[in-house]
Amino acid sequence: MQTTLAEFIRNTPDGDEAQAILGKCVHCGFCTATCPTYQLLGDELDGPRGRIYLIKQMVEGAPVTHLTQTHLDRCLTCRNCETTCPSGVQYGRLVEIGRKVAEERVSRPLGQRFVRRTLANFLPNARLFAPAFKLGQHVRPLLPKKLRDKVLPKQNAGVWPTREHPRKMLMLAGCVQPAMMPNVNHATARVLDALGIQPLVAANAGCCGAIRLHLGYNDEGLNDIRRNIDAWWPYVEQGVEALVMNASGCGVTVKEYGYLLRDDAMYAEKAMRISALTRDISEVLPEFEIELLSMTTRGSVHTIAYHPPCTLQHGQQIRGSVEGLLSALGIEVRLPADSHLCCGSAGTYSVLQPTLSYKLRDQKVDKLTATEPQMIVSGNVGCIAHLQSGTGIPVMHWVELLDRMLN
Repeated sequence: MQTTLAEFIRNTPDGDEAQAILGKCVHCGFCTATCPTYQLLGDELDGPRGRIYLIKQMVEGAPVTHLTQTHLDRCLTCRNCETTCPSGVQYGRLVEIGRKVAEERVSRPLGQRFVRRTLANFLPNARLFAPAFKLGQHVRPLLPKKLRDKVLPKQNAGVWPTREHPRKMLMLAGCVQPAMMPNVNHATARVLDALGIQPLVAANAGCCGAIRLHLGYNDEGLNDIRRNIDAWWPYVEQGVEALVMNASGCGVTVKEYGYLLRDDAMYAEKAMRISALTRDISEVLPEFEIELLSMTTRGSVHTIAYHPPCTLQHGQQIRGSVEGLLSALGIEVRLPADSHLCCGSAGTYSVLQPTLSYKLRDQKVDKLTATEPQMIVSGNVGCIAHLQSGTGIPVMHWVELLDRMLN
């Protein structure tokens, strides 16, 4: 795809990257077959190929309208199209450039600006989110259904291990996860501890940066990233083995820190080191399969449906590790039909695009329940909460199941 950049973006990092990515697209349309929004809406401009054309027009200087922005907003950034693309088009990076251009050229309506600003200020701030979420749990029966769907009942996280081990790994607690699903972090810590690994959490680390970045607050998102690097760096210097992620949405972002801060002279090298150390928990635990076989029993749960998050299977290109490990431990893992498709959660997407989000959730729940599981497991806090709002079958992180299996 030949692209002649407009003056405003020519010879800039974003312009150079957009031109390189656009140059790989051969208009084949394979991406439309695996795009959730194209499947729902049937509109070329609500599929990757159509959005690529819109972005091409924007960087060539064509007028940007609210309709253009709407088509970009509807993208889940699930990156399924990247997995499908035979030409290696890095659509996820391209759409972020397109959204940045659209934000600069189109003024959103006041209501949209208010909602997006509120989400950007509230969700990444644990000091605001945690007490508000706790209050929501107390009054949960009184909340409207759509809000009640977002407020999970209080869960017993259990104890955090206190033993010291020579082997140490960092964990990112996250911004919403400690309040919404504290049991996930605690379960992860207990499993690592059982394997002789001491889990560490840096007190000053917070949101990975994804929320603000995806809402268009790029500078604030990059500041979140710099704060995390500063919090983690002393542990890196002390020789911590890895930075373990149990939320794949955070993991895919942290693995891109090196890319996101590539032009920051003060942080570029550190960011590359952080990205290199980052591993999803599904990359860590399979290495201990033999040890886990001797430490776990199957218990009462023997059949589960697994929903692989988009940020894991498409963003991080990690497939089969969860299924393989659980199967080795005696669990029957059933993948639903169309397991490659998004559940509709996608960070703040379920708030900003509720109609599309809930349609995708219902489709996903139907496919998962058709496998007749005792339990549904996933690997990302947003997916878990979103799916649980649509089914009475228990939904949890697969690490929680593993924690329950420990002798």
